[in-house]
Amino acid sequence: MVNRSKNNRRRNKRKKSVDLWRPVPMLPDPRPISVQGDPTTLVRSLGNPPLPGQHSVAEHYLAAVAERASGMAEALAAASGLLAVPEGDDD
Repeated sequence: MVNRSKNNRRRNKRKKSVDLWRPVPMLPDPRPISVQGDPTTLVRSLGNPPLPGQHSVAEHYLAAVAERASGMAEALAAASGLLAVPEGDDD
């Protein structure tokens, strides 16, 4: 008997469904994306990785991943036409 009343309460508290295909407001145009100087700055600011005896190897791999991610982000920005033109470049 107790199980039935719990199940009834659960059924009554279901959330209302949301229309996923409803119209949404337009987003503003994205701002140009500028390339930063050193993509490993944030990783290095955290200090040595907490891996005893392996921190130099781990630091190298973390830097490689950060550089690769930065390169991919720059390529995506360039492909979509969002890459900011540096000051003084008129090409």
